[in-house]
Amino acid sequence: MKNNLEKHIKQRIPFTSEYVKADVGLIYISSLLNNQHNRYFKQFDITPQQYNILRILRGQFPKAININAIKERMLDQMSDVSRILSRLEKSQLIHKGTNVFDKRNADISITELGLSLLERIGSVFEGTNDLIFKLDEEQVKQLNELIDVMLE
Repeated sequence: MKNNLEKHIKQRIPFTSEYVKADVGLIYISSLLNNQHNRYFKQFDITPQQYNILRILRGQFPKAININAIKERMLDQMSDVSRILSRLEKSQLIHKGTNVFDKRNADISITELGLSLLERIGSVFEGTNDLIFKLDEEQVKQLNELIDVMLE
């Protein structure tokens, strides 16, 4: 198992430090996960970013949330939230309403169709991530603890 990263990225010389190796490893795993998620969500005709927004809205349901609050909660902070919301609205997965306090902002809520889609995705999504499921439950717990430490 040692040097798996080096084999995957075809690196011939050793990393200059374990920190550099960890950084490169996280970038590589992130890319693999992103590719895996893109392939998975394609069958539902949505992107991972759209899925993220739908999950945010489901967490607020039945209340609406404004665009700025969605932006703050997005996993991918570089996402073009307005464009993503327009696509979700066109697919009738969300509803955009006028914000009563700020006419320039919109209140966004998930539709029944959006909730139904999340239910379909959720019923098959767990267990499809073969990278995470290579780890046993104790290893996943350790990984989550390490992620929490990195985010402090």
